[in-house]
Amino acid sequence: MKVLVIGKGGREHALVWKLAQSPRVERVFCAPGNAGTAIDGTNVPIDVNDFDALVAFVKKEGIGLTVVGPEDPLARGIVDHFQRLELRIFGPSKEAARLEASKVFSKKLMRHADVPTADFMVFEHPETARNYVYTREYVVLDNKTVHYPFPKMQVVTEDGVKYLVHPVNGKKIKIGDPEPLVVKADGLAAGKGVFVCDGTSDAVSAIERIMTREEFGREAGRRILIEKRLQGEEVSLLALVAGRTIIMLPPTQDHKRALDGDKGSNTGGMGAYCPAPIGKPEVLDVASRDVFVPTVHAMRRRRTPFRGILYAGLMVTSHGPKVLEYNCRFGDPEAQPVLMRLKTDLVDVLEAAIEDRLDIYAEHGLEWDQRPAVCVVMAAGGYPDKFEKGNPITGLEKAAALPDVKVFHAGTRQQGTDILTDGGRVLGVTALGTTLEQARTRAYEACALISFKNAHYRRDIGLKGLQATEE
Repeated sequence: MKVLVIGKGGREHALVWKLAQSPRVERVFCAPGNAGTAIDGTNVPIDVNDFDALVAFVKKEGIGLTVVGPEDPLARGIVDHFQRLELRIFGPSKEAARLEASKVFSKKLMRHADVPTADFMVFEHPETARNYVYTREYVVLDNKTVHYPFPKMQVVTEDGVKYLVHPVNGKKIKIGDPEPLVVKADGLAAGKGVFVCDGTSDAVSAIERIMTREEFGREAGRRILIEKRLQGEEVSLLALVAGRTIIMLPPTQDHKRALDGDKGSNTGGMGAYCPAPIGKPEVLDVASRDVFVPTVHAMRRRRTPFRGILYAGLMVTSHGPKVLEYNCRFGDPEAQPVLMRLKTDLVDVLEAAIEDRLDIYAEHGLEWDQRPAVCVVMAAGGYPDKFEKGNPITGLEKAAALPDVKVFHAGTRQQGTDILTDGGRVLGVTALGTTLEQARTRAYEACALISFKNAHYRRDIGLKGLQATEE
């Protein structure tokens, strides 16, 4: 059969590469693709949101299966559009994709389904949001008052403990460390609409960027979530879902911050490794029982059943795993190490999900390469803020020649015989190894062979996993 992958990032290159390995696949197309998908498949210059043009291409070429990579066309209803025309497509419906497209919808569903997650509040106006932040985080200036946007609040001391006294209701608030908060844009923001705040000024700045300056678009910033910051270690759990069947994929760990040591701005992801030791069997059991099962059942009760990849970003806290967010597709860069390890024919798996036959994998699961995989994202200097495009990339052939290494393209394009940078995240250099340490070594060896202007990548991808295995 012929297959079409929709998208142009590293996740899509990984999908094209893996789907092309199926003996059932004659040819893989990618719309619009990048320089890497042009090597492992055939690019088609159609925008991901041009549904009519995509449908016309599918009919013209006789495409037997379409796989949607990014979140935007899912949120806009591409699956519904294809299904109305009886075209086979893998991914959730528009209503089901609201789990990712609206963080407010997602959090409210979790609350109703009793899925463990952080406490949260929803705001539609920046002033109200700022006022809430000031009630959660405050700065003591002296023994009598605090800096506050409302009338100054008196400070009293009882038994050696200081309290704020509310000027209206007289309620006493114990003074301690400011409560750490997370501010999130409600809508899609390419993985950049989440701000982990260390203080009042950070939270107020996040509100300003999302709601007032509309840096992520007017629609994404119409509402925001402000939630309690969870403490622990993050893990990404992806599952294939169809009907009542949930097939968990191996746990991965993403690295969201731009700089080593989880410093710097949030990004779409600077690297990932699989399997992640933090995803212990007991964590996976709890996540399956308390996260995936009630969420999938809640969606069925709403008559918007989920079919596709359900991705739960979890924080493993001292009280168990709690959901940070949901995605409704393969993660990027999680897809790269996950698909690098997958041995089961991906076409068979996706078709089983589309046809509600996923239960054939329920007993034995999917087949995996037992070796760990590490993906290191090479980004353009300045990402996720301002960065240059159009810089030549060298060393790709040398890196690709290394054993058990695959260089997945993300933000690249071809110009003549040259491959140029064309995005913030440029490459996802992925390697297998007998051990996690060997996989890391191979990935970084490949990175060292690749060069482009102001290339930047983290040097600590997988270190947490390595430290965990040594303990």
